[in-house]
Amino acid sequence: MQDLPKASSIVIKDCMNTQPDERVLIIIDKNKLNIGKALLQEAEKTTKHARLTEIPVMKYNGQEPPKDVAKEMLNSDVILMATSKSLSHTEARRKASEKGARIASMPGITEDIMKRTLAVDYSKITERTNKIAAELNKAYETKDWVKITTKQGTNIKMKVSRRIKHIDENRYHKKGKWGNLPDGEAYFAPLEGSSKGVFIVDASMAGIGKLKEPVKIEVREGYATKIEGKEEAEKLKRLLQSFNDKSVYNIAELGIGTNDKAIITGIVLEDEKVLGTAHIAFGNNVSYGGSVNAPCHLDGVFFKPTIVVGNKKIMEDGKLLV
Repeated sequence: MQDLPKASSIVIKDCMNTQPDERVLIIIDKNKLNIGKALLQEAEKTTKHARLTEIPVMKYNGQEPPKDVAKEMLNSDVILMATSKSLSHTEARRKASEKGARIASMPGITEDIMKRTLAVDYSKITERTNKIAAELNKAYETKDWVKITTKQGTNIKMKVSRRIKHIDENRYHKKGKWGNLPDGEAYFAPLEGSSKGVFIVDASMAGIGKLKEPVKIEVREGYATKIEGKEEAEKLKRLLQSFNDKSVYNIAELGIGTNDKAIITGIVLEDEKVLGTAHIAFGNNVSYGGSVNAPCHLDGVFFKPTIVVGNKKIMEDGKLLV
């Protein structure tokens, strides 16, 4: 069996557990047509109610899809979003999830990523993810800080806003469940206003790609207040300024990668899953149970973090200790 059909079959059968009577909606843009066709071909082997719909290439992560597509999402049982920009943090996705759709978001997915990262041992990835989540949930219960440092200069702390319920495990079999494919991260929305310090993004940044030079972000009272660096830092500043909305500077997420097959490619969908990295995102945290409904969600990935939860070190220079 060729690699792309095999990966597509894993998505349809194993990841989504698609049933013969279910309505499957595959959302793509012009850049993902081959992937969409492969997913559709595999979906049609299971159900007669599979549909491929193309949307325009979105300008930024979190931009709402066309209204007719959002309506179609509400009438679907399984939704696969293989698009250039993320639809994860949209009202359309949230409403479809609330209605019970099972959703896999695959922003920026490539054929190479599908072939390399989907056919993996997710039991080991899930075990790692659950161990991290357990420690973060303890921090929520005890109101302890989560502290992140790196040798590059990251030194930031934050509090967990609520118990972690979003555990990536490559399985979206229950009504309303959603997440990324490929997956492999433990993540949460920091308590609004709690994040403070500085973090250095040195791997990749959503909206920019793989970084040539590190980007330094200063944070006060839960918001990014200063961005420094060279050309890519200026590009990030312009991107955030283009929204003309203070909420895009909100520190929306801390994520810790757990997928040992993922590599840094410049596509954040995969980059944020790399074992030995962490990422901090700007903008929307509503999808994680937060209260900031910003018009975007932009992740910045960095190498080899040391992470201390309360008084317990769970990662040192990118090596998981739990």
